Amino acid sequence: MGFTKAELKSYEGASVPDLVGPGLKLLFVGINPGLWTAATQTHFAHPGNRFYPALRLAGIVDREISRADGMTDDDRAYLISRGIGNTNLVTRATVRADELSAAELRAGRLRLEAFVAKHRPAVVAIAGITAYRTAFGRPKAKLGEQPEAIGDARLWVVPNPSGLNAHATIASLASAYAEPARVAGLDLTPSVG
Repeated sequence: MGFTKAELKSYEGASVPDLVGPGLKLLFVGINPGLWTAATQTHFAHPGNRFYPALRLAGIVDREISRADGMTDDDRAYLISRGIGNTNLVTRATVRADELSAAELRAGRLRLEAFVAKHRPAVVAIAGITAYRTAFGRPKAKLGEQPEAIGDARLWVVPNPSGLNAHATIASLASAYAEPARVAGLDLTPSVG
C-alpha cells in the first residue's frame, strides 16, 4: 500500500480508534497518530516505524504485523488476545509530533488517566520521553519505569519507535519494550530471525 502526499495530507486532524479489549495487560501509548497511521487506521504504522519489528524481536508478538499496509482484523484480535492495547496522548493526526502544543499534550495526560481508569491495564508504556516530560510536567524524567503510577498501572517511558528517533535500533527498542511487557505478565518468546 502506498499513498501520495496529497492523500496523506487529507488525513491531517483525523483520529485512529484505540485498540483495547478485555484483559488489558500492557497499554502502549503513542504521542499522536502520524498521517500514515491515520490512513491505515493502525497505531505505529509507517514503513519506517520500528514498533512492530521491535515487539517481534522482544517476543511480545510472534508474527509480522504490516507497518505499511496496516493491521488486519485478525492482527487486532491477536493483540487483544495477548492483552496488548494501543492509544495516543493526543488523538489528532499530524505530519510530525512536534506540531502539537504543550496544552494538547497536557490535555492528553488527562485523557490517558481517564482511559487507564476505565480499562485498567497493569502497565502503561508511553513511547516518547519529550512528550511525556511535557504532558506530565516532569522536565527531568528519564526513560524507564517512572516513580509515579497512573491509577493502579505501573508507568514506563520507552523510546519512540519512529524512524525520526535515529539513535534507537530495533534491538534497543525490543529491549526497552520487553521490560514493561514482562512486568505486565506477558509471556515473551524472542524471535530468532
